Amino acid sequence: MVTREQALAAGFSRHEIDNQIALGRWRRLARAVYLIAAPSEEAVLRRSRIRAAVLSLGPAAHAVLGTAAELHGIAGLRRLDEIHVCLPGRAARGARIRDPAIVLHQLEHPPEAVTTVDNVPVTGPLLTVAELILRQPRYPSVSVLDSALNRGLISADDLAAIPSMIRGRRGAVAARGYLTEANGLAQSPLETRTRLRCVDGRVPPDCLQLEVRDDDGYLLGVGDMGWRAARVIAEADGRDVHSAPNALFGDRHRQNRLVNAGWTVLRFTWSDTLRPDYIPSVVRRALMSRQPG
Repeated sequence: MVTREQALAAGFSRHEIDNQIALGRWRRLARAVYLIAAPSEEAVLRRSRIRAAVLSLGPAAHAVLGTAAELHGIAGLRRLDEIHVCLPGRAARGARIRDPAIVLHQLEHPPEAVTTVDNVPVTGPLLTVAELILRQPRYPSVSVLDSALNRGLISADDLAAIPSMIRGRRGAVAARGYLTEANGLAQSPLETRTRLRCVDGRVPPDCLQLEVRDDDGYLLGVGDMGWRAARVIAEADGRDVHSAPNALFGDRHRQNRLVNAGWTVLRFTWSDTLRPDYIPSVVRRALMSRQPG
């Protein structure tokens, strides 16, 4: 069990706590007291498969890339059945792979770069992120960076160390560009993708997690991203978080408060981010409509 006060003291924001409840990960037992739900059977089976795959390849094996990100809880990649495992040179050449889902990588990692998650050897968060952004396109790469920063798995100082880690490697030039776009205030890959669509459409938000308060300082709501001068907010509505009944009612009440305070609230879904021109065109029209005259 955890109380709301304890969760806030541990670094959770009120928004994050409400998301955990809406997702069903936390169950309300009493006022401001929650039970942290046990993982689903599917999640347990997935972790068991990963653990078995790594153990089957000997003591030098460890999870890497997308599987390492999955174990660390870093979001932003498509969830696939593949299990990415690494072995150093000679061990990799002699490995026998029995599970068709295992993707074996021949990589050399120093011992200090490997940690454990749920008793599974895995590359640490910083190395995991650095190796992923060398291999992934821009949107998933920035989403991975945002997620790792948001969860506190890496810091801004860690980001500054990545260019030296990837220097001279294939994909390093593009990866250095992804680093400049990372923002740990984004709370989901959907928020990251929505922001990047706005950036690409030349209507970048000037603030993330924008707090809107009334004249007395009362918090009316927090917008995922905002354009403060035009009083426009964009919300990234994830299906899992915002489809729960409590979340739907909460979203409506918060939107009503913001609209009554003079703000325009736009809402975008994952499918909206698949159309390069849609989000920026909607934002641009909202910004233009708020211009005087």
